Amino acid sequence: MQAWAFEGDCDPAALRCNTFEMEWPPRSGRMRSFPELEEAKWFGLTEARTRINPAQAVFLDRLQQLLA
Repeated sequence: MQAWAFEGDCDPAALRCNTFEMEWPPRSGRMRSFPELEEAKWFGLTEARTRINPAQAVFLDRLQQLLA
């Protein structure tokens, strides 16, 4: 999981991610494409705290200080 913030206006439904190719099923000789990301969403700080990896919570603390 990655977390980042920016100031601006962006519709997460309009975001498109890159794809990567890998052999699937394994040892089949067939290559398939898969998206790098499953989904993108925006969260307010309160909800973000419930969803973020606890080790990354310091990111939200610093962001809140910058926004104050």
